[in-house]
Amino acid sequence: MILQSDITAVAQAVSDTWILTVTFLIFFMHAGFAMLESGQVRSKNVANQLTKNLLTWSVGVVVFFVIGVGLANVFSGQPFSNAPFLDTGGAFSQYISWLYGAVFAMTAATIVSGAVAGRARLRAYVTYTFLLAAVIYPMVLAMTWTGQGTESGGLVEVITGTPFADFAGGMIVHGLGGIAGLTAAWVLGPRMDKYDRDGTVNVIPGHSMTFAVLGTLMLAFGWYGFNVGTASGINITDSGITANSGVLGQVAMTTTLAMAMGAVGAGAVSLLKNNKVDTLYVANGLLAGLVGITAIPNTTTWWGAILVGSLAGAQLPIVFEFVEKTLKIDDVCAVFPVHGSAGVLGALAYPFVASDLGPSIGEAFIAQFVGVVMITLWTVSATALIWAVLKAVGQARVAEDHEREGLDISEHGVETYPEFGDANVATDGGVKTHDLRTDGGSGIEMVTAIVRPDKLGEVKQSLAEIEAPSLTVTNVSGRGSQPAKKGQWRGEEYTVDLHQKVKIECVVADIPADDVVQAIADAAGTGEPGDGKVFVMPVEDALQIRTGKRGPEAV
Repeated sequence: MILQSDITAVAQAVSDTWILTVTFLIFFMHAGFAMLESGQVRSKNVANQLTKNLLTWSVGVVVFFVIGVGLANVFSGQPFSNAPFLDTGGAFSQYISWLYGAVFAMTAATIVSGAVAGRARLRAYVTYTFLLAAVIYPMVLAMTWTGQGTESGGLVEVITGTPFADFAGGMIVHGLGGIAGLTAAWVLGPRMDKYDRDGTVNVIPGHSMTFAVLGTLMLAFGWYGFNVGTASGINITDSGITANSGVLGQVAMTTTLAMAMGAVGAGAVSLLKNNKVDTLYVANGLLAGLVGITAIPNTTTWWGAILVGSLAGAQLPIVFEFVEKTLKIDDVCAVFPVHGSAGVLGALAYPFVASDLGPSIGEAFIAQFVGVVMITLWTVSATALIWAVLKAVGQARVAEDHEREGLDISEHGVETYPEFGDANVATDGGVKTHDLRTDGGSGIEMVTAIVRPDKLGEVKQSLAEIEAPSLTVTNVSGRGSQPAKKGQWRGEEYTVDLHQKVKIECVVADIPADDVVQAIADAAGTGEPGDGKVFVMPVEDALQIRTGKRGPEAV
C-alpha cells in the first residue's frame, strides 16, 4: 500500500509538471501572436498592436480567474463556489487546471486584436477582452466542454445525445476567436482608404514580412503545447496508472502533417491564382492547417491529417478574398480564414477522417454541426452587441486624424521606429543661418547623390580613394525615370512607384566637386534605369560646432 501510494504521488507530480510545462508553452504563443500581428500592420500601429497583446493576457487572465471559471461552472450546472479564487481548502487543487484553461481562453481573446488592428480604440478592445473572458468563452465551454478541461459534453450532448468532439480547441478556441474577429471588424468598419467609393479594394501592406514569418514559427512551436500537451502523458484513475504514449505519438504526427500541408495547400492555391507563391499566404496557411487539425488530432488518420491540413490551407486565399472583396470586411490579419473557417472545417471533418469513430458518421456529424452552429450564433450575437454598443457611444473607433497619424502616437504617445528621437524635445532654437553668409561665396559645395542601396559600399570606397571620406547616408524612397514595379500582399498586386534608395550627402571645400561627382557616378552606375542622380549645390557657410571654425576650415 505504501509503495502504491508513493507511485501514485510520483505519477501525479509528473502529470502536474507536464500540464504546467505545456501551459507555459501555450503562453509563449502570445509572443508569436505579437510578432505575427505587428508584422501585418503598418509601422505607425506596431506599438498599439503589441500593447493589445500584452493587455489581452494581463486583463483577461485575471478576469477568467475571478469571473470566467465561476460562470462556466454556473452555465454547466455547477455552483459558482467552485471558482478557483474561492478555493480556501489549503490544497489549491484547482489552480493548475485554471491556469491551463486560462491560456486557452486568452488565445481566443488575442485572435480578435488582429482583425480590428489599425482603427479600434484600446479601451474598446480591452472592454471586449474583459467580456470575452468573463462571459463569451465560459458560455462556449458550457456548450461543449463540461467545466475546466477537454472532456466532451455540455449542451451539445444534451441536445444531440452525442458529445461534441474538440480535442484541443480547434473550434472552441480558434473558431470562436476567428468568428469574433470577423464580427468585430464588420461592426467597426474598414480602415481609412481600404476601399474606394466604388468598392475597389486598396492593398495596405504590413510593415514587416520578417516579423510575420517569425511569429508564425513561434506559434507553430507553441502549438505542440496545444495539441500534444492536451494528450497527457500519464492517466491516473482508480484502476491504476497508465501511459498515454500511443495518443501522444498520434497527436504529434497528425499535428505536424496538417501543419505542413496547410502551408503547401495555401501556397498551391496562391500559385494557381497569381502565378506566384505568396509568402504571407504560406505562413498563414501553415497556421490554418494547425487550426484545422486542432479539434481532431487524437482520432484522425495520417491521410486524414494530410487532407484536413491541405483543405484548411487551400481555403485560406479563397475565403480571405471573399471576405475582403465580397463582404467588404477589413480583416487586417486574416483571422477568419486562418482561425474561423479553418476551425469550422476541422470540426466538421471529424466523422470522415477519424480512425476509430464511436457513434455513426451521421450522429457524429449532427453533433459537430450543432456545436459549430451554436458557437457561431452565440459568438456573433454577443460580439456584435458589445461592439455595437461601443460604437453607439462613440468609443469603438479612434478619430480620423488619429487613425491617419497612427495609433502608436494617438493611443500611446510613442513611435516604434523613432528615426531622430522625440520630435517634441525643446532646443535652443538652432543657429541663425543668415548671420553666417559671407561676401563672395564660401567655396563650399554640397554633392547629393541618390543611388541604389547595394551600391553604397562601392561609392564609399570610391570617395575614400579621392580623399573625400566625410559623408552622410540616409535611407530614402522616391521615383525618377525608373519604371514602377508590382508588389504583392496576400496575392493582391499593388504598384510600387517609390523605390528604395540611399541618399549620400558629401560637403567638399578642398577638392573639386567634379571629382566627387565622377567618383560617385563611376561606382554607382550599372547602365540600367534606376541608377540614380547626382546634384551639386553651393553652401553659403559652415560652422564646426566643437571648434567654432567657419567656412572651408569647418569642412
